[in-house]
Amino acid sequence: MLYYAAVFFLIALVAGLLGFTGIAAGAVEIAKILFLVFIVLFIVTLVMGLKRRK
Repeated sequence: MLYYAAVFFLIALVAGLLGFTGIAAGAVEIAKILFLVFIVLFIVTLVMGLKRRK
């Protein structure tokens, strides 16, 4: 999941450098959503792991 967020971020950077602002904006939004999903899943997994140890 984090890999896909990084890929979309790189696509946004390249598109922004080349002047494709619409594509860059879309790729940035997708990267943000994927990154947030990754963070939420990481926190849930971390909490469940700590809960399981006890």
